[in-house]
Amino acid sequence: MHGRECRGPVLGCVVRRRFGNDIHFAKNEKDEGTAMARNELRPIIKLRSTAGTGYTYVTRKSRRNDPDRTVLRKYDPRVGRHVDFREER
Repeated sequence: MHGRECRGPVLGCVVRRRFGNDIHFAKNEKDEGTAMARNELRPIIKLRSTAGTGYTYVTRKSRRNDPDRTVLRKYDPRVGRHVDFREER
């Protein structure tokens, strides 16, 4: 086994891998930091239909590449055609 293994919920341990009934933990704070940075760079956004049906898609976007509000043309099943979906904050 690589590194140390924590047995049970211990403060400072983060679940790293799960194999069947075995749970492997990591005591490295670096693992926690990278997850937060990833979520900040690619937040989850909600895209709402401009057709007024209230239908939404949920996706992620890159703040670095698309700092403005995103507009995508996607299928709205309530209208039965493709319409613009705008990012909702």
